[in-house]
Amino acid sequence: MSLAVIKTGGKQYLVKKGDKIKVEKLKGNVGDAVKFDTLLITDEKGQKVEVGQPLLQSQVTAKILKHDRHDKISVIKYKAKTRYNKTVGHHQRYTEVQIEDI
Repeated sequence: MSLAVIKTGGKQYLVKKGDKIKVEKLKGNVGDAVKFDTLLITDEKGQKVEVGQPLLQSQVTAKILKHDRHDKISVIKYKAKTRYNKTVGHHQRYTEVQIEDI
């Protein structure tokens, strides 16, 4: 089992072949292939671990499964003693991808 740590959307994900992960929204259509080339660590079946200084030259390929939005969250702004309060909702967009190859 090969493992890798990829970086996308300002976050880091530990992935292996066949994983489905939700990342920040990516450009592309459903079914398109995506390449993540910002690898930080790879592990080849527990035998050879490579750590980037800061990045590695290999890449991870994935397939876009869907684009969607997370559940709604409420953002509340409040200031005491001034009768100010404001409520806003937010849906963060994401892309679900399936890791094809490391």
